[in-house]
Amino acid sequence: MITTNSVTCFVCRNDYTDIITDSESGEVVCSNCGIVITDKSENISNPEWRAFTAEEQNKRARTGAPTSLAIHDKGLATLISKTGRDASGQKLDTAMYSTYKRLRTWDNRIIHDSPLNRNLLQAFSQLYALKDKLRLSDTIIEQTAYIYRKAEERGLVRGRTISGMVAAAIYIACREIGAPRTLKEIAAISNTKRKNIALCCRLLIGELDLIVPMADPMKCIVKIANKAELSEKITRLAMNMMTEIIKSKISAGKNPMSFAATVLYISSFKAGEKITQLDIANAAGVTEVTIRNRVKELNKMVDSTIHWN
Repeated sequence: MITTNSVTCFVCRNDYTDIITDSESGEVVCSNCGIVITDKSENISNPEWRAFTAEEQNKRARTGAPTSLAIHDKGLATLISKTGRDASGQKLDTAMYSTYKRLRTWDNRIIHDSPLNRNLLQAFSQLYALKDKLRLSDTIIEQTAYIYRKAEERGLVRGRTISGMVAAAIYIACREIGAPRTLKEIAAISNTKRKNIALCCRLLIGELDLIVPMADPMKCIVKIANKAELSEKITRLAMNMMTEIIKSKISAGKNPMSFAATVLYISSFKAGEKITQLDIANAAGVTEVTIRNRVKELNKMVDSTIHWN
């Protein structure tokens, strides 16, 4: 069964009536361009709150989608549609339609009148573009929007690129949530220089007094192992070795991704599987020299089975 739904396509900005919902698959699709707007129709049709009694439902009931920090107006603004029809579905006459179009024009101008709204609109459009490319969760998107709004309130965005500040906010949000994303990875996908993102990160952390935790080496091991297509045996050995290294505090002050790559390389030797340094380095986003230096450091501190010719 396919029904229409009151959602606007974010690609072609098409009419409400051309958005269809497939109740069997739960996909919301634009009939004009064919893009799948969402694969979870309940996110649009159902509210974010729950009510167990009629009294609670009357208190909490309201119209519209849930509010979000990742929307420039937090989802609280109204929108005049392009249908040109009244409440009964009939077309407006010529005089009323002219007034209707003029109201739509002024409504659009009012929404984009403030420089703050224009800045947030552009920033969050870039944020949602990076969401699909980096496969970010909704929690990370909300945290990124919160950090960016704080930076905008402090006036930190002025004089700096929006793309750089958004990428820096994404990196900090990923660190806070515990999702491993490197600066190099974000820079490559966002088409922003790594140096620019690093400068914005230091600015946000210093000015907003953010406490950014260190990346979890265990998650780095899983990420590199999946990217390099390593066996489960190597991953388990690497996790056990990393646990001992963390206890001995050898990894303090070291790049978690490079250390995780080194531990995986050593584990591949112990497991008897031939994995080259180049494969591990490419999966971790580091150089072969870094892996060799880390292996030499571990050889001095830990009994290792690797010997260099």
